[in-house]
Amino acid sequence: MKEGDVVLAPFPQADGEAKNRPAVVLREVPPFGDLIVCGVSSQVRQRVADFDELISPGDPDFHTSRLRSASLIRLGFLVTLPRSEFLGRIGCISTDRHARLLKRLGNFVSSARVPRRKIVGIIPARYASTRFPGKPLALIGGKPLIQRVVEQCQKAKSLREVIVATDDQRIRQIAEKFCRVEMTRSDHPSGSDRIAEVVARCDCDAVVNIQGDEPLIDPAVIDAVANALANGEMSTAATPIKEIREYDNPNIVKVVVNFAGHALYFSRRAIPFVRDAASGSPAEQLAAFPFLKHLGIYGYRRETLLRLVKFPLSPLEIAERLEQLRALENGIQIAVVKVDYDSVGVDVPEDVARVEKILNG
Repeated sequence: MKEGDVVLAPFPQADGEAKNRPAVVLREVPPFGDLIVCGVSSQVRQRVADFDELISPGDPDFHTSRLRSASLIRLGFLVTLPRSEFLGRIGCISTDRHARLLKRLGNFVSSARVPRRKIVGIIPARYASTRFPGKPLALIGGKPLIQRVVEQCQKAKSLREVIVATDDQRIRQIAEKFCRVEMTRSDHPSGSDRIAEVVARCDCDAVVNIQGDEPLIDPAVIDAVANALANGEMSTAATPIKEIREYDNPNIVKVVVNFAGHALYFSRRAIPFVRDAASGSPAEQLAAFPFLKHLGIYGYRRETLLRLVKFPLSPLEIAERLEQLRALENGIQIAVVKVDYDSVGVDVPEDVARVEKILNG
C-alpha cells in the first residue's frame, strides 16, 4: 500500500466499535510506515464545500479507484493506522487528485507537520542477579558492563534516546553519567513489566527493550527490530542455529515464523519436529531444517506494551517460562527479523574474560 491507494480500513465509530470502510492513503508516517488515511463515503449530499472531494463515474480515475458509485473523499475524517490493520487495497486515485487533496489539507499533513515517531531504547538493569550479583557494574575493559551496552545502543540510528531502567541506586549513580536513568519498582516479574513502568510516563511512540548483559549488541539489529514495527505491534529478531550444542539446549529459545515473517511459536524445545530426520543424529536433524534461534530483543508500540503487561500470565508462558508467549496467546502479532548476528551475553563472571578477548580482537 502506498500514497494515493484506495484501501479498506477500520474506522472508529461513536459507539467505540470499528467499521470497515474505504479510505484514501494520504501520507506515510516514518519510521513504522503507518498510514494517514481519510474516509470515503457514499453520502455525497453531506459534502463540505472546499474540503471534501467528490469522485464520480465521469472522472478519469473513477475506474482505477474501484469504487462502486459516486463518493466523497472526506478530508475531515482522518485516522492514522499501522499497516497491519488494513484489510487490503481496493484501487487508487490519480496523482493529480492526491496532490490536490494534500494541498487542500495544507499544513495539517505537510511534511513539516507529520511527526516522526519517537522510538526509545530501554535497558532494564538489576543488581541482584543470582548467578552474577552486581553484573551491570562489572568492569569490562575498564568500563562498566551497562556503559558498554548503552554506548552500543546510542549508535543505533532509530533510537531518539537510550534509558536505563533500574531499581538500584548504585546502578543509577553510575549510569546517569552517560544516559538518562529511570527508577522503577523492585517487584516487577519481568523486564517487560519494568520497562512498561517507564514507558507509561515516557513521551514515546515505541520502545526497543535491549538486554543489559550484551555489551557487543549490534546497533544494526536494534534498527532492524525498530523498523519491523511497521509489520506488527511487536517485533523481535532471530538468527539461524549453526551449532549442534544449541539445537537441543533448552536455554536457547527457538522460534518458527510464517510466510509473512510473524512468529507462530517460541519454545525451548527444537521446533519444528522434523519427522523424517527424527531417527538421525543431532547434526542430521539440524541440517534437515533452517532452525531459528530467538534473540532476546523486543520492539513494542507503546500502546501494545501497556496493554500486554495488563494481561495475566498465560498458560503457555507459565509452561515454557517465555514471556513473549503471553503476546501470542492474546492475539498480538510479533514480527520477526532474521539477522546474521549472534548475541554474546555476560551471564556469569567467567564471561567477562571472553568478551574482553573479543574486544581486544
